[in-house]
Amino acid sequence: MTRLSTAAWLLGVASILGGCAAPKPKDPTADWSPNRIYQEAKDEQDAGAFDKAAALYEKLEGRAAGTPLAQQAQLDKAYMHYRGASPAEALAAIKRFKRLHPASPAMDYALYLEGLVNFNDDLGLFGALANVDLSERDQKAAKDSYAAFNELIERFPDSRYSDDAALRIAFIVNSLAQSEVNVARYYASRTMHLAAVNRAQYAINNFKDAPALEGALQVLISSYDALGMTQLRDDAKRVLSATYSNAARASSPEKLKTTGEAPPPAADESGDGASPWWKFW
Repeated sequence: MTRLSTAAWLLGVASILGGCAAPKPKDPTADWSPNRIYQEAKDEQDAGAFDKAAALYEKLEGRAAGTPLAQQAQLDKAYMHYRGASPAEALAAIKRFKRLHPASPAMDYALYLEGLVNFNDDLGLFGALANVDLSERDQKAAKDSYAAFNELIERFPDSRYSDDAALRIAFIVNSLAQSEVNVARYYASRTMHLAAVNRAQYAINNFKDAPALEGALQVLISSYDALGMTQLRDDAKRVLSATYSNAARASSPEKLKTTGEAPPPAADESGDGASPWWKFW
């Protein structure tokens, strides 16, 4: 067989194999209206099939590109990733929304959801069952959550999400302070008392009024005592007694639960049906 005939034979085989390849499956949503895609996505969401709902919202986003409907689909998709314990995908969707729609009326919700995803990052079901302490985890997510909530409050002080964001910020600040106290206690347990003092003082100087600072003062007292710094020890005792009396403890707010769910963006809060379903803002 000549080279030319061999090449022709190979081309023929390739053509036959290509013709035998399985046809690309038809998209079942190809002929659906945006309203039907939305309703199917809501049905999957209500059934707890968050991955399927996210995929449908993504199709809706493309089908309604350039409209407010597409903006809601983007946020709904991010919320589904959040509910489906896929924080990386949720944050990616939120980041894209913020880049594409910097002046969107729904930006307050985008910031709130961004803060919430980072706030609950890596807790999940097993974290909730194990009562994981936020202060014992990597603090990057906590700091990112703080930044998003803080931006929300500064830019949209009258947003319906701002009050909850403020509560979560207070919790985050205390968790960051508690993280510093945990490190200080570790140093103290290793008789590294000067290092323990430095970390406890850092917490006191940088996280004003955080409940965790009671523990920081306790570390200062024990470490100053171990270092023979009796005057500083007694000063720390006086501050501890004056700041964390029983009355002060009784009036302190309850700890915010880290596993609390936030509602998705409402489609029609008025309930009168006057607004298009996609206008939740």
